[in-house]
Amino acid sequence: MSDSSDHLDSLAWKLRSVVGEDNVLVREPMSEHTTFAIGGPADLYVIPDTVDDVREVVAICREAEVPHFVLGKGSDLLVSDDGYRGVIIAIADGLVNVSVDGSEMCCQAGVPLREASEMACELGLTGLEFACGIPGSVGGACFMNAGAYDGCMADVLSSVTCLMPDGSVRDIAASDLNLGYRQSRIRDEGLVVLSATMSLRPGKRGEIRAKIEDLTERRESKQPLELPSAGSTFKRPEGYFAGKLITDAGLKGYQSGGAAVSTKHAGFVVNVDHATAADVRAVISHVQDEVERQFGVRLEPEVRFLG
Repeated sequence: MSDSSDHLDSLAWKLRSVVGEDNVLVREPMSEHTTFAIGGPADLYVIPDTVDDVREVVAICREAEVPHFVLGKGSDLLVSDDGYRGVIIAIADGLVNVSVDGSEMCCQAGVPLREASEMACELGLTGLEFACGIPGSVGGACFMNAGAYDGCMADVLSSVTCLMPDGSVRDIAASDLNLGYRQSRIRDEGLVVLSATMSLRPGKRGEIRAKIEDLTERRESKQPLELPSAGSTFKRPEGYFAGKLITDAGLKGYQSGGAAVSTKHAGFVVNVDHATAADVRAVISHVQDEVERQFGVRLEPEVRFLG
């Protein structure tokens, strides 16, 4: 974004006319909005309450030729220490409606995936148990085809409603989303998820609850949930497990500044002591280099970098 404060003021005024005075924050620290608890200030942080708000905010940003980024729960994200020069559009605070029709559940993009999983359980619907520990939003989960414990969004997704690059809103069948391992057409084409419809199946609430509790116990025993992180730092390389490669390379506990490879699960880089984004990048880079040097495998980050 231009350094001109006049330009920023004018943009903030336009955005406030759409979402209201209280829903446009200036120089908002992104460390408050990421699970890593890291990140400098965003020029503008906008909280739309409705789908129409999202459309208008995106249109204003495009018209002003200002960079913008749609944020869910900030669970797979490392924001630069310098922050973000542009507009963060935070949908997890506003787009949180859920409707259920038989065994179909439609969630707006800001609904936390964990809550969707919990709701499905309460309704006696099975299929979303795998998502009980994924800390992202429904929109973010569609964007990256999030998954865990042998389940992923592609297994349950029926369709998504997206804001297209031309400003139109379109329903897209899951079969047309090119869903693969941590990838989707949504990601490739810069679509904005507004809501997602999931096809679940009737099940016994007790059995669904038991599965959720089992997965939760497995997660808590193996993952460093007590420390801020962005979840799994690296994608699974074909034929290998990232955590095992990192462990075998002797990198468990490796630390740079306030960031470290978790001693509990080497697939996680964690914020152990007021880490900066630069600390995390240094750890990621060292791990990539060492694993490649020792095993000839280049690990690819799953975490996204912003700013």
